[in-house]
Amino acid sequence: MTTPTPQAVPSARRRGVAVARTRHTLGRVLAALARSAMIFVPVFVVATFVTFALRSLSGLSPARIQLGEEATPEAIARVESAWGLDRPFLVQYADWFGGVLHGQLGASWTNGADISTLIGLGLGVSLSVATFALVIGVLVGFLLGTVAALRRTTWIDRAITGFVTLISVMPAFVVGIVLVAVFAVGLDLFPAAGYVPAEAGIGPWLAHITLPAVALSFDVIADVARQLRGGLVAAYRENYVTGAVVRGLSPRRIFFGHVLRNGLGPALATLGLKFPALVGASVVTEWIFGLQGFGRFANDSAQAGDVPAVQGVLVVSIALVVVFNLIVNLVLARVTPASQRGV
Repeated sequence: MTTPTPQAVPSARRRGVAVARTRHTLGRVLAALARSAMIFVPVFVVATFVTFALRSLSGLSPARIQLGEEATPEAIARVESAWGLDRPFLVQYADWFGGVLHGQLGASWTNGADISTLIGLGLGVSLSVATFALVIGVLVGFLLGTVAALRRTTWIDRAITGFVTLISVMPAFVVGIVLVAVFAVGLDLFPAAGYVPAEAGIGPWLAHITLPAVALSFDVIADVARQLRGGLVAAYRENYVTGAVVRGLSPRRIFFGHVLRNGLGPALATLGLKFPALVGASVVTEWIFGLQGFGRFANDSAQAGDVPAVQGVLVVSIALVVVFNLIVNLVLARVTPASQRGV
């Protein structure tokens, strides 16, 4: 019978501790995922039901779009029957919701095209711009919020607060026009309009999405900077920070080990609504930069009275909100100590 060497015992103990920590972390993440799913799944079902009910409330019909206002009742009934609109409401919703779960959003009333395909074409453009805008907003907002918190009550803090307040009230379309006039027309550094997919080259793709992303990022910068500064300043006032100072910990260790993790929550929670809003509310910016994106498709569909297309837009928007908030909740559960304790 062999006995373990003295070196093997601590090594096995460390491996056991590492495995236990990994299991504990995985358990927290899975618990947070389960809690979020219990909230977001019913929200998604209810939201899709309300979205589908909008067709009945709108009074619109594909027959009115295809046949005009002078169509006879017989012709209207024939067209509505072809679209399955003469069936009971709950039967229509069940079929439509089943298609949604399989990524099928129906056909357009105006041209009969597949709505999933149409939305996919515009969503790729909007996701590119929104993701880049979110990256810019997070990086710049994180930098400004952190500097303001570290230099709180100084002129630097006041200057950053004033700058953030200024850009928060600047409409994205005004910023877009100024950016086009200065950097596209005046300096000829970026294209003024159009879109190039990433498959055609990273350089041209970035060149075409930079100006619209910067125009959309101002609101993200302002919100992230304000929320992060407030969270960090509040964390600096907590007793655990005072205790860390008394124990002689360095300012760097106090900031990264205690202040940042506890003060990051409000800024992360803010991002839960920012990204879907960037994707869905960029119609004016897309018009300025000549982008055929998701927001522009939503606007065109609403003006044309294309109810299935509008329903598809709403479903995708709901899914973006649900998925992104789920991701934010998982990050919060992993990063912030309060979430890890279940607070």
